Amino acid sequence: MTRKGSSAVGEVWRTLILAGVVTAAMVAIGYVPTKRVGGSEAVPAMLVGCAISLFGSLAGAVPIAVAWRGGGRNVLKAVLLAMVLRFLVVLVLALSAALSGWFDRAPLLVWVAISYVLLLSVDTAYAVRFSGAVQTPDGP
Repeated sequence: MTRKGSSAVGEVWRTLILAGVVTAAMVAIGYVPTKRVGGSEAVPAMLVGCAISLFGSLAGAVPIAVAWRGGGRNVLKAVLLAMVLRFLVVLVLALSAALSGWFDRAPLLVWVAISYVLLLSVDTAYAVRFSGAVQTPDGP
């Protein structure tokens, strides 16, 4: 039995909203310390670092959402693909931003790491809910 239709779509939207709320909370909490330690040049780097991780998180939600809508036949493949896609998106965007010279490199990479780890908890909860919602008739 799988979750289909509006419940699957609702679950995806709840997860995306939660990822946005977590990102907004990171920015709100980290603004003053980042500005104090790194100066005003570090704030745009913080914003871009958090946005990079948020975009990776959103990209990682796509394979799970597709598998969820498709009946969840390939649960393990969807979760693994989501993990790899998330990592590659963040890696490519973080390297591009760091090597562009447009942002202060140290705060950018620190905030990519912080936001990646925090958003990983949101993505993991999403994957666990997905794998728990899909039950195979042959076993647990």
